[in-house]
Amino acid sequence: MGWKEILQSEMDPAWAEEIDHFDSQVALRKQGKLDEKVFAETRLRRGVYGQRYDNGKRHDGVAEQTLAFADVPTKGPETVWDAPGMCRIKIPYGGVSPEQMEVLADLSEEYSDAILHVTTRQDFQLHFVHIEDTADLMRRLAAVGITTREACGNSVRNVTGCPLAGVCKTETFDISPYAQALMTFMLGHPDVQDFGRKFKPAFSGCEHEACGLVQMHDGGYVAKIQDGKKGFKIVVGGGLGAVPHQAAVLSEFTPAEELLPTMQAVSRVFARLGEKANRNRARIKFLVAKLGIEEFRRLVEEERKTLPHDPRWTSLIEDMEATSGEPTGEGAELPAGDRPAGFDEWFDTNVRAQRQDGYSVVTLNLPLGDLTADQARSLADIARQFTGDNMRTTVEQNMVLRFVRNADLVAVYEALTAAGIGAPGGETIVDVTSCPGTDTCKLGIAASRGLGGELRQRLAAKSSTLPEAVKALRIKVSGCFNSCGQHHLADIGFYGNSRKVDGRTVPHFQVILGGQWTENAANYGMAMGSIPSKSAPDVVEALTDAFVQGREANESFRAWIERIGKRGTREIIKPFMKAPMYADGPEFYADWGDVREFTIGDLGIGECAGEMVSLFGIEVVKAESQGFDAQVALEEGDFGEAEDLAYRAMLSAARALVRVEFIDVTEKPDDIVKEFKARFFDTERFFDRFAKGKFGQYLLDRHANVPETIDRDIASRRIEESQLFIEAAHACELRESAAANLAAAARAEQ
Repeated sequence: MGWKEILQSEMDPAWAEEIDHFDSQVALRKQGKLDEKVFAETRLRRGVYGQRYDNGKRHDGVAEQTLAFADVPTKGPETVWDAPGMCRIKIPYGGVSPEQMEVLADLSEEYSDAILHVTTRQDFQLHFVHIEDTADLMRRLAAVGITTREACGNSVRNVTGCPLAGVCKTETFDISPYAQALMTFMLGHPDVQDFGRKFKPAFSGCEHEACGLVQMHDGGYVAKIQDGKKGFKIVVGGGLGAVPHQAAVLSEFTPAEELLPTMQAVSRVFARLGEKANRNRARIKFLVAKLGIEEFRRLVEEERKTLPHDPRWTSLIEDMEATSGEPTGEGAELPAGDRPAGFDEWFDTNVRAQRQDGYSVVTLNLPLGDLTADQARSLADIARQFTGDNMRTTVEQNMVLRFVRNADLVAVYEALTAAGIGAPGGETIVDVTSCPGTDTCKLGIAASRGLGGELRQRLAAKSSTLPEAVKALRIKVSGCFNSCGQHHLADIGFYGNSRKVDGRTVPHFQVILGGQWTENAANYGMAMGSIPSKSAPDVVEALTDAFVQGREANESFRAWIERIGKRGTREIIKPFMKAPMYADGPEFYADWGDVREFTIGDLGIGECAGEMVSLFGIEVVKAESQGFDAQVALEEGDFGEAEDLAYRAMLSAARALVRVEFIDVTEKPDDIVKEFKARFFDTERFFDRFAKGKFGQYLLDRHANVPETIDRDIASRRIEESQLFIEAAHACELRESAAANLAAAARAEQ
C-alpha cells in the first residue's frame, strides 16, 4: 500500500485530487504523451523546479562534460528526467508546527539531501529531489496541512508576514489570520490563473519597522486602525529583481472585510492588462509604472464593483484564530544565578522581549538558512516542550520560537546548543543572507553561498570584538542580478557577475551599498562597482572600518554612505576592484568553495609583459565611468543629468561591442543603436540564455522613447538598467571571445 492509500483520509479531498492529477501527468510525460512545455508549467505550478546541471551538462573548469542520465523524455526544455530538481514548500507567514516540522525532516531525509533550506520568502526548499518522488512528497505534506501548489509559476506565491505578528510590541494588530485568509482565498483561485508573471504578497503589522518588507512586494498590506476599525494600507507594484521598484499606495485604508475582494480586483486587472508576451516586462510593477497609480487605482475600483459576492470574503477572516498558538504556561522571569558558557552573548543577540510579560522570542541563527533533518526533529521536540505551535520561519532565513517563558531561556539555550542550532549572532552582521547561487540555481553566476559562508565564518570569529554599529549591519548576497538574496535591501549587498582578466573569466560581485531595511524596505541600495569575488571579505572589512572611523554620532550606515557620497565610497572599494594576473593570484580565478577554475572553455593566456586588453575592454571603460557619474548626478539631485548619463553609458557599452567588428561606427546615437540592433540584438548574440533580450531592450526602449519628465524614480531605474546593460555587454564579449578561441583551437588541430 502506497502513501496515496495510507493518507487518503488525512488529506483535504480537493488537495488529494489535485495531487493525483499531477501524478498522472508525471506518468504521461514519462511516456512521452504530454508536451514538455505543458508539463514544465504544470510542475512549476506544483512547486517543482529545475536545478543546476539538469540539462545533463556540467563544466569541469576546462570543458563541458556530459552527465550520465538515462535516455527518457525530458521534464521540460533542456531538462533531463532523472536529473535532480528542487521542491519549494509554501509556509504562509512562516507558521509551522512541531508535527509539520517532523514531516519536513522525514521528507528531506528520504527524498532530498537531509537539508531543509529556509528561503527569503519564508518557504522551505528541498534540493536534489527526483520528479517521480514529488507526488508522494506532496501527499505527505498535504496530510499535515501544507501545500506546494503555486509555490512557483505565474501565480500568487507564498504570503509572507512578520514572524513577530501577535507578539510584537509595536504592531497595530496581529496580521496572521489575514495572511492565512489571503493564502486560502487565492490558492487556485480562477482569477489568478492567467498572470503573465508571479505575484508576491506580504503583510506587516508595523509601518516603520522592517516587518513584512511590504515596499518591495507586488502587493503589500500594512495593518491600520481607523475610527476604531481594523483595516490595511495597501501598496502595489513593488519588486526587486534586476531593476527594483518601490510599491505605490493603492489605498491608505481598506477595511478588513474589503481586503480579499480588493485583492481579487487587483488580480483581475493584472491578469487582463499585464504583459504576457514579454516575460521581462510582465510583473505588476511594470503595469503600475505604465498606467500610473491613479489609473491603476481607478481600474481596480471599477473592477471591484463588478465582482459577484463571495461569502468567503468575510467568513475566512471571521473563522481564523487570532494567533497561531497560545503559551504553554504562565509567563515567568529569568531567574538569577550562574549561566552556561555562551548564554550571555546568545541572549544579547538572539532573544527579544514580547509584548506579553514574562515571554520572549528566540531567534535560531541558521547558517545560510540550512537546517538538517536531525536538527529539525530536535527543534520539534524543543517546541513541544517549551512553546507549543509557536514556530515561524523568517525572511532572513532563520526561525523563531515564540512564547518562550523567560524562566525557560537557559534550558532552551542548552537544548538548542545540544542540537547544533544555538549559535549567537541572529539578525547581526554575522547572520549573512544568501540565495542558493551556483550551488543549485540555473541562473547563478557567482557562488553566493560560498561567499556568504566565508563572510559568516570570518565575522563570527571576531563577533565579540565588533563595534555595536557594525554588529547591527546586514549583509545579503545574490548569485546574479535577480535579487533572490535581497541584496538591494542590505547595508552591504553583493550580486554575482564576471569579468575577463588575463584572458580568463574571473568571478566578480557587484557591490550594493546603503539599502534600508526599516520602514518596510523604504529605500534600495545603489551599485558602487564590481570587485573580484575573492576580494569581497576585504571590501567588507574596509567598509566597516571606514564606517566606524568616519561616522557621526548615531549615524546609520545608509546616512554615512549618503554623506560621503558615491565618490567617497568608490575610493574605499577602488583598491580591491582589480584582479591580479593569473600567475600572481590563481586563487582569484576560482570561486568560493569550488575547486574548478572559473572559465568558459580553453581561453588564451595574456603575454607575460602585461595583460592583453581587448578593444572592447578599452572602450567599455567609458561606459562604466558614465554609469558612475550618473550615480553621482542622482546623489546631487540632478535627475535629468543622471538619466541622460545612464542612457549614454548604455550607448557607450553598445558601441564598444560594435567597434570590435565595425571600427568605423560613429558616435551618433542613431548609428550606434542601428548597428547594435542589427549585429547583436536581432541576431540574439547579445541575448542571455535565460533573460533573453531583456537587457538589450533597455537601450532600445530608452532610445525610442525619451521621457518627457524625469524624477528620482525614473533616473534610478535608468541607472539600474544601464548597469545591467553594461554587465550584459561584458557577458556577451566573454561568449564571443570564448567562441573565437575555441574555433581557433579547432583550426590549429586540423
